[in-house]
Amino acid sequence: MADTRTPRKSATRENETRRTPWAPPSHLAAPPPPEGFVHRWIRVAMRGEEDKMNVNSKLREGWEPVRKDEYPDYEAPTIDEGRYEGVIGQGGLMLCRIPVETVEERTAYYGGRTREQMTAVDQDLMKEQHPSMPIQNDRQSRVTFGGSRRDSN
Repeated sequence: MADTRTPRKSATRENETRRTPWAPPSHLAAPPPPEGFVHRWIRVAMRGEEDKMNVNSKLREGWEPVRKDEYPDYEAPTIDEGRYEGVIGQGGLMLCRIPVETVEERTAYYGGRTREQMTAVDQDLMKEQHPSMPIQNDRQSRVTFGGSRRDSN
């Protein structure tokens, strides 16, 4: 007696492919970064002219170009000529990576600089204060979604 049942493996959802709706392709699609790294597009040219100053500053910050041969299974456009030949690039931009720790340190550094500048601005403002007209420094933000501030019953 032959078994005529369909095997359970072939009837699973994993084997069913669903059509995904059409969406315009992203010009800046990038392969996923390796664990512990972040990818970012860096400008190498603007209006047909090289932007050496921008590239050099980003490289000094710790960004390193991502080469196409590091992702053989990922279909990506590459820079065809020049200094960055073989690097993933598109329209004057090249894909770069940096360790997550460096990004966090950079964020903390610039956060500290911002706080220092705000403190300096506050001190300068308070220096100009006159006793008859005190300055109140209230930094608050509020997000509202339409309507009035009071609830109407």
